[in-house]
Amino acid sequence: MALVTMTLLDSYLLRKILVPLVYSVSGFISVWLVWDLSSNLPDFLSGHATFSQLARFYLLQLPSVLMLSIPVGLLLSLLYTLTQMSRRNEIISMLCAGRSLLRIFMPLIMLGFVATGLLAVLNHTMAPQAGSLRDVMKEEIKTGRKHSRGIVSNHLYRNREDRRLWFFTSLDRENNTALRVEIIQQDESGIVKEKWYGEQASFSPGNATWILQNARHVTVDSEGNLVASESKPRLEITGWHETPWKITSSTMNPEFLGIPELTDYLRYNAEFPESRLAPFVTHWHYRWALPWVCLVVVFLAGPLGVVNGRRGIMGGVAGAITLFAGLIFSSSLFLALGKGDRIPAWTASWGPVAIFMAIGLWLFCLKSTGRELPRLRLPGS
Repeated sequence: MALVTMTLLDSYLLRKILVPLVYSVSGFISVWLVWDLSSNLPDFLSGHATFSQLARFYLLQLPSVLMLSIPVGLLLSLLYTLTQMSRRNEIISMLCAGRSLLRIFMPLIMLGFVATGLLAVLNHTMAPQAGSLRDVMKEEIKTGRKHSRGIVSNHLYRNREDRRLWFFTSLDRENNTALRVEIIQQDESGIVKEKWYGEQASFSPGNATWILQNARHVTVDSEGNLVASESKPRLEITGWHETPWKITSSTMNPEFLGIPELTDYLRYNAEFPESRLAPFVTHWHYRWALPWVCLVVVFLAGPLGVVNGRRGIMGGVAGAITLFAGLIFSSSLFLALGKGDRIPAWTASWGPVAIFMAIGLWLFCLKSTGRELPRLRLPGS
């Protein structure tokens, strides 16, 4: 009988939370959709966008919107539900029936874990890539031409370790092909020693070989005078560390890379200095840390949502929103410091989560032991 009663209380509390949560998240998505559609409508009309194109465009953006709307919706739904239950003395009735505050909050904590898992799945690949996919799809709609994320045009790449300079008119990292390639080899003093030219180029991953078509190899002296010149219809070059993926990775923005892409970048570019890798290492940790904001929200909003009196309700809501705003601000600040190699990457990513989780656990301990939560008093009040 006790098990049935506990199950009924859990389902009752979850129903009370899930309804405003669905409304909150749906509302955020609706507002975003209307605002974004109104902003991009001229481009869609000029590009004669079809309904299927628009549907695909916004479906691909949905994961990134959910990354923000779910934590905010969870915060608002918790505050709304718990303050309403407090006003009707439902929380007090549960406590008087012998339920501890931890037991009452158990379904909310489980909901926080579920939301964390959902955001972890979205933040693994789909949500980070939404930004780059958005730009590519907008360009496709405006121009009517298909674009590939793996192609870069007029790209200049410098290999500082091996002192080689590459220039491509076009480089396709997915097919390992390139057009109009120019390669310059320098010595330790930065003086040009050799040059390679090719109308087309391809890379063979199996034996790490670059193949230049209609190629020309030029050797010059320290003053730039021609020493030797050789033309071949096909020229194979082995022993170089550059690959199409590594070359195009120099144009990648860590904000738009998922965990697999960040892992590949760090593996293929391990010889780069730490300051250059710092943004990518920081975002790799941030991908794992960000979803845990949902669980932090439960421990921040839960204790502050269980209050007595109207004045207490307003103070609890204001306090929870203020703490959540502090969490967002500190996350942005720590992330910027981590990308600038000012603090370790794991500190930049996990620091705000750990700090505000500790604050939430402290508030929960105060509430569960019946002690008063600290109040913010203005000077002279």
